[in-house]
Amino acid sequence: MIVSWMTTNECNLRCAHCYQDADERRARELSTEEGMALIDQIAAAGFKIMIFSGGEPLLRPDIFELVEHASRAGLRPVFGTNGTLLTDEVAMRLKEAGACAMGISVDSLDAAKHDRFRGLERAHALTMAGIESCKKAGLPFQIHTTVVDWNRDEICDITDFAQRIGAVAHYVFFLIPVGRGKIINDTALEVRQNEELLRAIMRKQAEVSIDVKPTCAPQFTRIAKQLGIETRFSRGCLAGLTYCVVGAEGLVRPCAYMEETAGDVRETPFDEIWRDSPVLQRLRTRAYAGACGTCDYAEGCGGCRARAAFYHDGDYMAQDDYCAHGLGLAL
Repeated sequence: MIVSWMTTNECNLRCAHCYQDADERRARELSTEEGMALIDQIAAAGFKIMIFSGGEPLLRPDIFELVEHASRAGLRPVFGTNGTLLTDEVAMRLKEAGACAMGISVDSLDAAKHDRFRGLERAHALTMAGIESCKKAGLPFQIHTTVVDWNRDEICDITDFAQRIGAVAHYVFFLIPVGRGKIINDTALEVRQNEELLRAIMRKQAEVSIDVKPTCAPQFTRIAKQLGIETRFSRGCLAGLTYCVVGAEGLVRPCAYMEETAGDVRETPFDEIWRDSPVLQRLRTRAYAGACGTCDYAEGCGGCRARAAFYHDGDYMAQDDYCAHGLGLAL
């Protein structure tokens, strides 16, 4: 099971697609002591992997202390970071604290395009330097890429790049219009384009030795079966099933792209929220409506619950309207 803690809303970049609308640190963000208590509760709930995310998690001054605590609690600490703050010293300190892997964002092999999307000049150069720092420290890393219309033809090339530089995986995130993502919703792929890219990604998975995982596009599990391509990822949408997020101020949500709140860790311990929350319990019924409810691939895919909520007035059990198979548009 995986939990992502958005440790802070503070960020040194202004990414066009940011689902958190990250900018400044918020006044009520969890303190070091509250964060350590949260980590203990996450371990007590049976979680194994803890993602330190943000904002930019490396801006928290107590991040090394928190990572060490998570490691001692028996969790596997990993990161979602823009990579620009990963110096040799930071990478080594993270490694020594117990960090197991860094997820680093690379949205284009063209530095100017990446910088424009990330809102910082030289972001690409700083990220590449951060990757080199991870390699020096012996800290495993994977590449994260957000798909929009202007980089869709680069995605498989970025997979090749990821393998070439020594990444352990390439995770491809499909844009969901939340946070600042609403502003650039017109850059999201159309349904058929989405299907075409997923097929290309899964074919690329068959060619490379690293893991390639589409995220927020659970239909990849169907496509892998249809193409006869093996992947170690057997479940598409994990929201509320084996995954959830904790916001910077302690609010628990089924996933980073869903607005439904399952609880507040300042009011109820995380392990109790995970066990008892009505929102999470409803998701676990998998009683989906529409095409997702009758789909032969529902067990593996499940449809994207965040997209279902976005396109159906908050009904996260509705059908995923971004599925070509469900809409009868599959190739």
